[in-house]
Amino acid sequence: MGLPEPLNQQRDTIRDLALEQGLDFFETVFVLVNYRRMCEVASFEGFPKRYPHWRFGMEFERNYKLHGYGLAKIYELVVNNDPCYAYLLEGNSLMEQKMVMAHVYGHCDFFKNNYFFARTNRKMIDTTANHGVRIRRYMDQHGIDVVEQFVDACLSIDNLIDPFAPAARMEDRGDGGLEFNDDPREHQTVPRLKVDKSYMESWINPPEYIAEQRKIKEEKQQEQQRFPEQPERDIMGFLMEFGPLERWQRHILGMLREEALYFTPQRQTKIMNEGWASYWHSKMMTSGLADPDEIIDFAETHSATMATTPGQTNPYKIGLELFRDIEERWDKGQFGEEWNACDDFRQRSNWNRHLGLGREKIFEVRKLHNDVTFIDEFLTPAMIDRLDLYNYRFDPKRGQWIIDSRDPEKVRERLLFQLTNSGQPVVVVEDANYRNRGELLLAHRTDQTGLDKTYAKRTLQNVLTIWQRPVHIRTVDHRGKTIVWSHDGESFGVEKS
Repeated sequence: MGLPEPLNQQRDTIRDLALEQGLDFFETVFVLVNYRRMCEVASFEGFPKRYPHWRFGMEFERNYKLHGYGLAKIYELVVNNDPCYAYLLEGNSLMEQKMVMAHVYGHCDFFKNNYFFARTNRKMIDTTANHGVRIRRYMDQHGIDVVEQFVDACLSIDNLIDPFAPAARMEDRGDGGLEFNDDPREHQTVPRLKVDKSYMESWINPPEYIAEQRKIKEEKQQEQQRFPEQPERDIMGFLMEFGPLERWQRHILGMLREEALYFTPQRQTKIMNEGWASYWHSKMMTSGLADPDEIIDFAETHSATMATTPGQTNPYKIGLELFRDIEERWDKGQFGEEWNACDDFRQRSNWNRHLGLGREKIFEVRKLHNDVTFIDEFLTPAMIDRLDLYNYRFDPKRGQWIIDSRDPEKVRERLLFQLTNSGQPVVVVEDANYRNRGELLLAHRTDQTGLDKTYAKRTLQNVLTIWQRPVHIRTVDHRGKTIVWSHDGESFGVEKS
């Protein structure tokens, strides 16, 4: 449903104000919906037309019951598209609608200008609708249960992609220029020692030496021809390209991978995106957008959004405070070698070079960073103290959670650990012809998050559904020993080395 005239007028006012502040966004279409429809759209992740699947219904029930019990409320929902689509809740007050529309324009500016969104599909609403049509057609052709079971297997590994693929060119999986029937040995040039006279060739480079060099060269060539030659992080893409799938299965896996890649930048920039939108809605609402009789209500609603539940981090709060801190520091010149070298508390407290570079700096940060680099570079010890961030752990002796550390470096390290790869383990394809039997070997990068055995078992089973051969994953147990978990379609086994 379109906006009523009063909201249309407010939309135009907020859009003009956002443009005056320097925001740059796609055309934005606002749609007014009731809460049931809002829950439906939210369960579809913002897209009104998706393929049929039970998880969407489950998510709808969750959202709708949370609202009915008074535990949650969805004020708005924004879709990264050109034009952007934003859903407003028809039960919001006029003050809330103004705040939400200002918040939406902040999101739309971020979608358009942040580097990690640069290569995302800007027509994703049409794309997801097309995906829905195609998957429904496959259900008609092959049966609902068959297709849904395959979709289940694909969705269970939709995090096993390269998270930086949307921000970079897709890697060429070519064969390096060799023809299919070529013998790689014919392209080898065996290293030889320099010989001035041809009659000395057999003495300087005897046959034994040449044979040894050829063997070394062949071994290197075999290593280079390992399939894949380098560990492949995009497991969904690898299975789509090389898995023994039927045509419709390959199409479905490709569609779900495309959707997973589309959502990846939103996970990578959650703190920045929400912080940026919150910065602009608070800036505009306190700069004349809110009427005097709305300020108290705005403060109450805004503070509720910024509230932090004990034991959790609020991306709205952290992102907003960091953008405000960056603006203040660059306005006052609190950066650079001179600032870092100053250790006088009184001088640092009164430091102000009146540079006025804050606004320019936050726009630069908005463009170039994701959450990991944002936190790593701009979360200072002073901000950690101001936000009251700390590490905590469960103490079995006391039977309660306790503060483990307030050390700024340890707090930042823990937060970065949670943000890297969304806190999930990093797994790659290492060998697609394991043991020379066409089996798939995955490798867990143990410098990141550890593996949960229950989840690993289910994941191997679902990868096997796609690969149709036994699947293995190599990891390290809590004692530092290498182990290989395997699934052959019937049983789950463990091999220790």
